Amino acid sequence: MATVTVKTPSGADAGTAELAPEVFEVEPNIAVMHQVVTAQLAARRAGTHSTKTRAEVRGGGAKPWRQKGTGRARQGSIRAPQWRGGGIAHGPKPRDYAQRTPKKMIRRALCGALSDRAAEGRVLVVEAWDFEVPRTRDAVAALEAIGAEGKVLVVLGDADENAWKSFRNIERVHCLHVSELNTYDVLDSDVVVFTRATLPGAAAAEEA
Repeated sequence: MATVTVKTPSGADAGTAELAPEVFEVEPNIAVMHQVVTAQLAARRAGTHSTKTRAEVRGGGAKPWRQKGTGRARQGSIRAPQWRGGGIAHGPKPRDYAQRTPKKMIRRALCGALSDRAAEGRVLVVEAWDFEVPRTRDAVAALEAIGAEGKVLVVLGDADENAWKSFRNIERVHCLHVSELNTYDVLDSDVVVFTRATLPGAAAAEEA
């Protein structure tokens, strides 16, 4: 079982934490992660796009000219798709883009993403965020102290309200509640920062 050094917000060592092998030592499956991320991004789409067909466009009830004898192509309505101001043929209509993804697949993709970050040493664990008051300056200093560089995903718990307010104004930091941890945000970040309380599999490791 792999271990990681636990840091305090000031950068000092605070012991070690074991990384649960069923979460952080899983062989990443690229195809599964791709499918899960694709479904996740698809579910974000509003699906409110809408165009009018020739039946919905206002006007066009009268035939523009008689069928024969004008020398022009026959036309039945000025709201046909080929006319300016006409309806749209095969245009988008409101729809739901959500895809059904099995829970086991979502779990496997998330564990694969976390395992990939852990294998590269990009999973950090903090003892606890001890911000007395929300202050962005303290959050920036804490990230520098623990060596979190690049785009950072900070996983927080219910008791981390001050930490949430401290990190949320930092452009390169994305905060998530531990219950919202997902494959896309893990893969989209350079470093994932947990606390002892939010580290996946920590409770199971302690019970064992």
